Amino acid sequence: MRAHRPFAPYLFIAPALIVFGFAVLVPFVFTGAFSLTEWDGYSDAVFVGVDNYLRAFGDAVFQQSFVNVVVYILVTLVVEVLVGLVLAGLAISVKRGSLWFRVAIFTPVMLPMVVVAVLWSFVYNPDFGLLNGALRAFGLEDWTRVWLGDEQTALLAICVVSGWVYAGFYMTIFYAALRQVPAEVVEAARLDGAKESTIFWRVRVPIIRKSIEVAVLLCVTGGFQSFDLFYVLTNGGPYHATEIPTTYLVQAVFHTGEVGYGSAMAVVLTAVIVAIGLIMTTLRHRSDRRDRAPRGPGDDTATLAPVSPAAPALEPEMVR
Repeated sequence: MRAHRPFAPYLFIAPALIVFGFAVLVPFVFTGAFSLTEWDGYSDAVFVGVDNYLRAFGDAVFQQSFVNVVVYILVTLVVEVLVGLVLAGLAISVKRGSLWFRVAIFTPVMLPMVVVAVLWSFVYNPDFGLLNGALRAFGLEDWTRVWLGDEQTALLAICVVSGWVYAGFYMTIFYAALRQVPAEVVEAARLDGAKESTIFWRVRVPIIRKSIEVAVLLCVTGGFQSFDLFYVLTNGGPYHATEIPTTYLVQAVFHTGEVGYGSAMAVVLTAVIVAIGLIMTTLRHRSDRRDRAPRGPGDDTATLAPVSPAAPALEPEMVR
């Protein structure tokens, strides 16, 4: 059956494509063009070819910024994704007050990140901050320090703030996924004598594996795009200890007026994020193909949860 108006679908998606073109494609093309020039934003641009890219690859601070953001992502995978998973498990197990528990944990997600950064700057204040005050109250005077001004603690302090905010976001994702776990599988594991902790880690978690993969992808790609939290709390300091690519390129463009060099760093950062996204998506697709592939009767890889005899017959389902 042929459509009477073959161009109708294109008319419906045209507004979205126009917005995407002006908001994403056009700025990206101009950024790529600026990256090949030496320009301060006011005078005439001078074409320099790939000199800005060569400078970026040899810039020690730019290289350190990637090390810092990788460390930040690795820590946030624990304090955001893993903690969010544990909180979701607690929300599932709590019979009374689960709603208020989820609301309390999710509330920081609804706050603007600038507001969160300002609030936590008072918590970390070395003179009247809540953290140092609590340490002094418990007699731990030696543990007090300038948390955001110490090279050894500044990045970790920012990671803690990020975990406080986004753990509730990932908790919500995992809670929705855990609610879809078939009750028969859980009851079968309980009849086998499995403890609740064992049921959670060896029955529930494998079933929501694809939701966890999506959360990891969001955490990794989102980590590279972080900016406001770092900018408000430390602005890359002290001594570039919390410098990440976004803060460094913004400083190059708006503080030193090196639009061409900042554009080159933006292109490099975009390429890294796209490459990581493609790699993780490819790995997920391969995993999906392995899950859908026919398995032999003696294939032990079909076992989903060793504690439950009913689990091998169940395939993980993606929670949409």
